[in-house]
Amino acid sequence: THEKLCRSIARGSESVVVSVGYRLAPEHKYPAAYEDCLNATIHFMKNIEDYGVDPARIIVCGDSAGGNLAAAVSQTLAGRSDLPKLRAQILIYPGLQALDFNLPSYQQNQRVPLLFRERAAFYVLQYLNGDASNLEEVLEGSHISIDIKLNY
Repeated sequence: THEKLCRSIARGSESVVVSVGYRLAPEHKYPAAYEDCLNATIHFMKNIEDYGVDPARIIVCGDSAGGNLAAAVSQTLAGRSDLPKLRAQILIYPGLQALDFNLPSYQQNQRVPLLFRERAAFYVLQYLNGDASNLEEVLEGSHISIDIKLNY
């Protein structure tokens, strides 16, 4: 779905773009997609000379669920001394917060196409465990304790 965009970014920035075709939910639950992205990134970084890429110029990027994955990969690799350091991460409308679907941004955009509030919660549940039977509880916020809400 992103091939044209990746090619455009590669041409426009004179960069090598590696796009990871990760496994998707609900058939493949968490952490399958994360592991695919992490493993592909590590493989790329360990074999960087094969791609003619400057190890000081590696950036991870993703949009939507891919933005979540890019952030998670960046955090995981931050402490690795055996790999080049990431120069940056680019997160385009990333799905980073799935704890509380009653925050102002979810309320303000709950009926804005393409990703309605209810649909966002549904996809998060599909990604985590493939079961959206407690969707109403998640939308109400009753799936987590008040202590956790106050902390985050």
